[in-house]
Amino acid sequence: MSSDQVQVRPGHKRFATVCAILGWFGLAVQLYLILLGRWEIQASPIGGLVKFFSFFTVLTNTLVAVALSCAVVNRQSAGHRFFRSPIVCSGITVSIVLVGIAYNLLLRHLWHPEGWQLVADELLHDIMPLAFLAYWWLYVRKGVLRLKHVCVWTVYPLVYFAYVLLRGDLIGDYVYPFIDIGTIGYFSAFTNALGVLAGFVAMGLLLLGVDRLRAPRPV
Repeated sequence: MSSDQVQVRPGHKRFATVCAILGWFGLAVQLYLILLGRWEIQASPIGGLVKFFSFFTVLTNTLVAVALSCAVVNRQSAGHRFFRSPIVCSGITVSIVLVGIAYNLLLRHLWHPEGWQLVADELLHDIMPLAFLAYWWLYVRKGVLRLKHVCVWTVYPLVYFAYVLLRGDLIGDYVYPFIDIGTIGYFSAFTNALGVLAGFVAMGLLLLGVDRLRAPRPV
């Protein structure tokens, strides 16, 4: 087995298929709700798409859904091999677990969604983080991660924070209240961002440790 493939075990494709469907469904519901909100205030749908893809939750859940979809399809294109790589899947795992933890610690108490918004909320922030963590635990090849990979994964949240802070500075919409410079100031916003980034690195190191513990032992 090459090191760039997930481990094919009984139930692998079935599990990945169910999780991929749930992931795409949650994203579709959230996109529909955002576009519906834009239509109700007669705002541009393009702006709704931009805002949709400005959420770390949406970006990371999209990566999760793509990785699960690639695991289901037996294609050997560069893209499919990339998203089946244990290094990439592990980085996505750290990111989606961060989504779940950060939401439940920092954002859940700020609102009380109902109806379809509650469905999308639970899928994207609770169900998919747990589902992809389980997928990583059960099916992603272990023993290939190194410390340098944690550093590479960190580029994703760094670039995201740079983008969302620049976007907020330009149009006054910071997406997440814990980095809203206009409301809480630069110091608090950057402190919160660094705290989230530190949490990401800590989870990456934890995943690295688990990967080494579960690596196949030479016979």
